[in-house]
Amino acid sequence: MIARDLRPQPKAAMTHAPDSPDPLADAPVLVRFEQVCKTYDERSWVVDNLHLDIRQGEFLSLLGPSGSGKTTTLMMLAGFDAPDRGRILMDGADISRLPAYKRDMGVVFQSYALFPHMSVAQNVAFPLNLRKVPAAESRERVREALALARLEGFEERQPGQLSGGQQQRVALARALVYRPRMLLMDEPLGALDKALREHMQLELKAIHKQLGITFVYVTHDQDEAMTMSDRVAVFNDGRIAQIAPPQTLYSRPATRFVANFLGETNLLEGTLIGRTGDFATIRLNEDGSLHQARCADDSLAVGDSAALAIRPENLRLAAAGDPAIAARVLDSIFHGAHCRLRLRMAGGSELSLTYNPGSLGRPAPLPGEAVALGVPAELAMILR
Repeated sequence: MIARDLRPQPKAAMTHAPDSPDPLADAPVLVRFEQVCKTYDERSWVVDNLHLDIRQGEFLSLLGPSGSGKTTTLMMLAGFDAPDRGRILMDGADISRLPAYKRDMGVVFQSYALFPHMSVAQNVAFPLNLRKVPAAESRERVREALALARLEGFEERQPGQLSGGQQQRVALARALVYRPRMLLMDEPLGALDKALREHMQLELKAIHKQLGITFVYVTHDQDEAMTMSDRVAVFNDGRIAQIAPPQTLYSRPATRFVANFLGETNLLEGTLIGRTGDFATIRLNEDGSLHQARCADDSLAVGDSAALAIRPENLRLAAAGDPAIAARVLDSIFHGAHCRLRLRMAGGSELSLTYNPGSLGRPAPLPGEAVALGVPAELAMILR
């Protein structure tokens, strides 16, 4: 083992834009990560100086691309891995080196890990058998868990006789049967087809609401995290880029990475020329136009380079006299529920604008047509 002082040095903790009102903001903290770092090669941190509070009863998703540190964070929380630096606290007690079986946490993996030679009831009862729960109580708990997962009547079937969605439900029932304080899930819906995956998202959300225990869910799927979660922690390069309720992440991203990772965003480079409270004014490099927008980054000062971020659905065809971006329509694409315009500014930057058919109040612009684009200040962000 290389000496600890030769390991990579963790970065300073990040600060994030303030969240919108959060209904669970006053919930007690169940688990706290304090300056947690993890490395596998002694050269770089997979998890880098992680600070994270997990609240009692919340549905928290860890979202990010492959290699961002989200799964490693879950494995350390579950007890299958240990931090190289920092501590993990549960109810104020350090559990960083506590064995997984003593942590009172259920875990569901993408592979389900069911025993093929056991029946559904035997698979679900397995954690109770390890804990030597009396037979009568075990049968009752298995019945309750199978009812919760809507698997009544499947008790005697083998895993090989079940569909992927049914196997996923068995794994969920097994993780919940001994009534853990937390349920940890690592991409549990990844093997399911789109329709079943969307159905199971609603099922998991309903189960969480019914049980009221803490769910921690790892995914790389933005729609999945946004659909189910009370809060989402967006991971990038081993760190949390932003943690907030889904609506805040989408409407008020704190960084370019978050803005780009969660849906589509138009990003236009410019220079900050003024600040007033939560709003700032930016001059776009490409056409010199001036635009006001929200700016939650206190470190941005007048004269700094920045970017104007605006979602395609928030971009407008400008009214006469409004501050506007000049562009030309490249093409118009019909998507059924909405239409998309692809546009290009004079300097070559491309933009997207989406609208509902019939909502423009004017004929839709045609390819080749010059248009003026408005940026509503309250719907745009200025990012470093």
